Amino acid sequence: MEGIEHKTISANGLNMHIAQKGQGPLVLFIHGFPELWYSWRHQILYLADHGYRAVAPDLRGYGETTGAPLNDITKFTIHHLVGDMIGLIDAIASEGEKVFVVGHDWGAIIAWHLCMFSPDRVKGLVNMSVPFFPWNPNGDMAQMMSKAYGEDHYMSRFQKPGDIEAELAKMTSKTVMKKFLAYRDPDQIYFPKGKGFRYSPGDTPVTLPPWLTEQDVEYYANQLEKTGITGAVNYYRAFHLSWELTAAWRGAKVMVPTKFIIGDLDLTYHMPGLKDYMLGEAFKKDVPLLEEVVVMKDVAHFVNQEKPDKVNKHISNFLQKF
Repeated sequence: MEGIEHKTISANGLNMHIAQKGQGPLVLFIHGFPELWYSWRHQILYLADHGYRAVAPDLRGYGETTGAPLNDITKFTIHHLVGDMIGLIDAIASEGEKVFVVGHDWGAIIAWHLCMFSPDRVKGLVNMSVPFFPWNPNGDMAQMMSKAYGEDHYMSRFQKPGDIEAELAKMTSKTVMKKFLAYRDPDQIYFPKGKGFRYSPGDTPVTLPPWLTEQDVEYYANQLEKTGITGAVNYYRAFHLSWELTAAWRGAKVMVPTKFIIGDLDLTYHMPGLKDYMLGEAFKKDVPLLEEVVVMKDVAHFVNQEKPDKVNKHISNFLQKF
């Protein structure tokens, strides 16, 4: 795609596939669920054309990145995921170089923790769709979602190894990717057992949104066909272990200059209390160097793919401050 280079990098015990383009300050893009480096295709091209070196890996358990034991959930904690990014930065950045980080969804979670664990490695952060969640003494994210939304909630259904794999195996990889990427309901995603997505059984046709082409879906689906979904859902299965391991960071803040972007149709934006948190003072207290919260109107979860031109300008305008 328009001069994007693909390489395999040894990082934190993985053979990590990266896509990169451009020369200049390093911008590390971290994708979310159930995506790949490919979700940053628009940003890679734009940033490379504007004087930056844009790098986007396939994360542990995804795409062309290999080396993670998919049958061992304990290898998917937030410490492993951040360690992967530290290993990648060590491998591709100049000695002592601080990097810009841009994250979305699970990539945002990883980026928040990267900045909390190692703020000295990051020059500036642009995160999307998932705000910073301080350590909660009442339990991990999956437990909180189960209490709030019940056992049919997708995070609950992801917990039992093999369960959601069997559910999704009833659909083609292409249909699975279409249903995830085309989802625009600000309500939560549910998987009633044996019924597929809430209101959307496996055989329901999916109309692609204007920003997503059949070619895009084919790329995601082909990679999913190779890897399966286990690596991606292991992130959710490791929630509780990650929660236990991050207890020492209770009350810790993210001390990196930050911009946050979310769509007003994003399901995260409509979780109880989160809109007030993101738009009020509490978010700023947890991320003291938060410079701006951007709420994009009529945009759903996959904001960087749905509105790439606007997101590109938001990222570029923020990075130019440094």
